[in-house]
Order: sequence, then structure tokens, then C-alpha cells
Amino acid sequence: MSRPEDYNLLDRTEIIETASPKPSLTLPDAVALIVGIVIGAGIFQTPALVANQAGSNIAVLLFWFIGGVISLVGALCYAELATVYPDVGGAYYYLKRAFGRGVAFLFAWARMTVVQTGSIALLAFVFGDYVSQIWRLGTFSSSVYAAVAIALLTALNIVGLQQGKWTQNLLSVAKVLGLLLVVIIGLSATPNNTPVVESASSGTWGLAMVFVLLSYGGWNEAAYISAEIQNGRRNIVRSLVWSIGIITAIYLSINLAYLRGLGLANMAQSEAVAADLMRSLWGTPGALFISILIAIATLGATNATIFTGARTNYALGQDFSLFSFMGRWQQRPSSPTHALLLQAAIALALVFLGTLTRKGFQTMVDYTAPVFWFFFLLSGVSLLVLRMREPHIVRPFRVPFYPFTPLLFCAVCGYLLYSSLVYTGVGAIVGVLVVIAGIPLLLWNNQPRRRDAGTER
Repeated sequence: MSRPEDYNLLDRTEIIETASPKPSLTLPDAVALIVGIVIGAGIFQTPALVANQAGSNIAVLLFWFIGGVISLVGALCYAELATVYPDVGGAYYYLKRAFGRGVAFLFAWARMTVVQTGSIALLAFVFGDYVSQIWRLGTFSSSVYAAVAIALLTALNIVGLQQGKWTQNLLSVAKVLGLLLVVIIGLSATPNNTPVVESASSGTWGLAMVFVLLSYGGWNEAAYISAEIQNGRRNIVRSLVWSIGIITAIYLSINLAYLRGLGLANMAQSEAVAADLMRSLWGTPGALFISILIAIATLGATNATIFTGARTNYALGQDFSLFSFMGRWQQRPSSPTHALLLQAAIALALVFLGTLTRKGFQTMVDYTAPVFWFFFLLSGVSLLVLRMREPHIVRPFRVPFYPFTPLLFCAVCGYLLYSSLVYTGVGAIVGVLVVIAGIPLLLWNNQPRRRDAGTER
């Protein structure tokens, strides 16, 4: 019996050259990549929003701890998928096996045009905002910095894997060390016991968790390096567990520092909580330091997002003739060059869109959120489907407490899909429409191009 992915696919042997992804990433490389993606702009913006929904210091810390637990639950689901089906396409491959080429195509199309490129533009805008605090380049300073960052980091990844991964490792280390310094400074401060002023709006746990999980988002990118990590069946699980453990510890520590240095009331009312903490303790030099730190954090997240995003485009190019130009892996350097170039072009177009709306960051959040959580939900469902469809396949890692663990993960994704539609603006509609625009392309690309078996290399 044929599998869904066997129908109407471009024969991979027709477009694959002698070069292919090689297991070049070590466990520390993978951990640095995941930490670099997750610890981006969120932890410098969302803690104040979470504090505004909490009634006590304990509640704030509990929200962030629960966020780590939920992320670990999702990571365990992805760990099984990534170890059983290691593929450079990550979730694209899981969805193709579970639901067929149509859903897989729409996922890759959404990731290429909305999710990944929108995330790249979002992070680049934050980078531009904070670098502009140090050296402003005029009216469109943030957009200029964002565009330059995307162009330079894409060029660096095109040069080759080694350059891209070492850049990521250095940025991740600098970011974590900077955050630890903020933690030490905040915890050494005299406790701020400003009394909490009751908010006119009642806090909700659900809304708080939306903000928390936004800051934890990105660990799933480990799926896209499963074909390039050494000893993948073991190190995928280890990289996810280690990464989420490190991230949770950092998030709890930084929030404890915010609470101690500012107090819950000031934290909840802050528009730039990290900058306010450093300014209150170190004055203007402290604010300058945190601006540099946030710029480093977002630059690292942007680089990691560019690195992993091109891998899905590469897998899409291997399976669909319309995008076959992206399905070539350059041996020297070792990178999917065409996939990286197209991704950069779309991200730069979104930077232009954000510049027109004059709300770059907010526009990109609205644009990406619903689409992201919809396909995240389908990825969780794919684990359930593949367990039932392929019960005899060897599974080096099995998610514990099956099926309750993946069902919990799917429930969380479903709730966040609902929340992202309720709390976002017009940008969400645009993002959904862009995904729908991929359906005619799927129908047009319905005829496969196959080689006869005798002509395969």
C-alpha cells in the first residue's frame, strides 16, 4: 500500500546533486542553536505583561515555571518524531507522512511566506529598535538596521555551515552571560517592596500563559537539524531537554531579579522592564548596556531562525517541481543557498510592509501567530496518527505517558490558536490569506515529474 507522500512527488533523485546534509552539528551546537532561538526579544518584553496579570510574586514565578513544563511536554513529542523520522524538513516531513503532500505543502508554504520569514522580520525589527537607541540612522533607522541584519546574516549562512554555527554559538554565549549579569545585579539589589496597586482589569491565567509561551517559543526548531546533528537519535532528545532546562532556569532567575529590583507594581507598569531595572541601578550606562544586550539577543535569534528556516524550503524544493530550484544543497559551501536567498527576499519584503504600517513588531506578531499555532497543533496530531498507522516501526525514543502527553500538547496548541485569533489584529487575517493563496499553487503543481527507474543515479 502506498503512503500519502508517494503520490505526485517530484522524484528526489532528479534534483539532488552529490551534496547532501551531513551530520556536522555537535550536541553543544544544537543546544546553542535552540537557546539562541528561544531567548530572543520575548524575555525583555513579556515579563511586565505577565506581572500585570499576576497578583503576587509567587504567581509570576509559577507562570514561568508552568511555561517551562509545557515546553518540555511539547519537546518530548517532537523528540519522538525527530528520532524516528530524522529529516532536514522537520515538521514538513512528519506532516507529509501523516496527512499527505497537500498539508505538507501548505505547511512549507506557510513557513516560507508567513511563520519563519515573519519571525525573521519580527526579530530584525527588535534588533533595529534597540540598536537605534545607541546610534540612530534617521526616520527609518529600525527598518534600515533590520534589513542590513537580514542581508548580512543570510550571507554568512550562505558562506557555510561552520561560519553560521560558530556565529550562533558566540551570540548565544554572549546573550546568556549578559542575562546572568542582569540576574546577579538584580538579585544583589535592595528588595523593592512597593505596594501592589490593584488593576482595573482582572488578571487571567490564560492571557498570562499566552505571553509566557510566546517567550518560550522556538525550541521546535530542533526538528530541522535532526539530519545534521551527530548521533542524532540520542542527541536530539538530549539537546531539547538540556535547552529547555537552561531556558527555564534563566527565565525564572531573570523574573526573580525583576521582582527584587523593581517590585511587582513597578514591573507590571513597565514598558521596558529590563531597561528600567538597569536604569534604576546603574543609570544611563545601565540602560545602554541592556540595549546592547537585547541587540545581541535578537541578532542571535535572527541568525538561528534564518539557519533553520531555509531547511524547510530545501525539503519543499526536493518534493515539488515548482520550487525545485530550492532543493539543491551546495557542497562548497555546505548550505541550501537558493533556499536562503528566497527566504531573505521574503523577509525583506515583510520589513518593507512593517515600515509602511509603522508598527513593525506588532504587525509581524499578528501576521505569524495564528498560522504558527495551527500547524503546531497539526504536528502534535501527526504523532498520534503515525503511532496508529506505523505501530511496528522502531522508535529509539517514545514519549512518556502516551497518549496523555501528546493530547495535553495538542490541547495547549488549540487554546493558543484560539487566543492568537482573539487577541491579534488585521495582520492575522493577512497571514491566513497568504496561506490560503498557496492552495492554487498546490493545485497547479499537481503533475509530478518522475524519472524512469533506469535513469536514476
